[in-house]
Amino acid sequence: MSTSDVLYANRIFLNGALPLLKVIVESKPGLTKSFQGMNTVLQVSALNGKEKVGTHFIVEDGQWQVVKGITNEADIDLQFPSMEALNGFFSGTSKKLPKIIGWYHVGLLIKFLKALLSMANLLGAVNVPKDEDEKELLVKLYFYLLSSGVSQLNKATHPEVSKWAKKSPDRVYAWAVNDRPDLSAYIRVKAGKTKACRGEYKRSKPFFTMRFSDVESALGILLQIDDFLDATVKGKMIMEGAPEYGAMIGDFMMMIGSYAKGG
Repeated sequence: MSTSDVLYANRIFLNGALPLLKVIVESKPGLTKSFQGMNTVLQVSALNGKEKVGTHFIVEDGQWQVVKGITNEADIDLQFPSMEALNGFFSGTSKKLPKIIGWYHVGLLIKFLKALLSMANLLGAVNVPKDEDEKELLVKLYFYLLSSGVSQLNKATHPEVSKWAKKSPDRVYAWAVNDRPDLSAYIRVKAGKTKACRGEYKRSKPFFTMRFSDVESALGILLQIDDFLDATVKGKMIMEGAPEYGAMIGDFMMMIGSYAKGG
């Protein structure tokens, strides 16, 4: 993997995947309860030469806030020796553990690791979960990750993504499931700038929407179980907009998946 690819993957993990931890803790009653009433600061970081990059979480009375960048006030900091090490750990290609700063907060460390393990299990799923709530949560997480992942690659000046963004007029690309607006996400792009958002875009009809007939159909594509063309023919996936833009969004989805898996 080139130096640039390491950076792109790192941006996706730090600014796309790790912020999903807040969604997971809020969606899983067991995790929500474990942090109930708690006040703390948790961090995942990596050394990058003389610099340090990371994402931290401020937990106030059990409520999570995601903050991009590092803090020196974390109670626990999972610090990887390099961006490659962080990418390898979260893509599942390396089992080398990070340096645990604040390891003596044993109870808190166990809760933090349980939340991270839950995230890893969800995003690393290769089969459709059996639990209905978990299915819906996984679709939501993927929609959030894809929209933020594309935006992060543009901000990191990924050649292909930034070229697309620079040429684009003001447009919205969305992911949605029929009758489940709570799972939706979209990205707005205009003249080189991108912004990922959660929920439905309501000001006008999006320029393009990748819509799924139901949660199972969405997971068939997101988990790469079903074929794009076959899913479209069977009505499991509807491209609302020009098909060429659907192919482009599909390519971006594959690109983010490749970075997330260490490819």
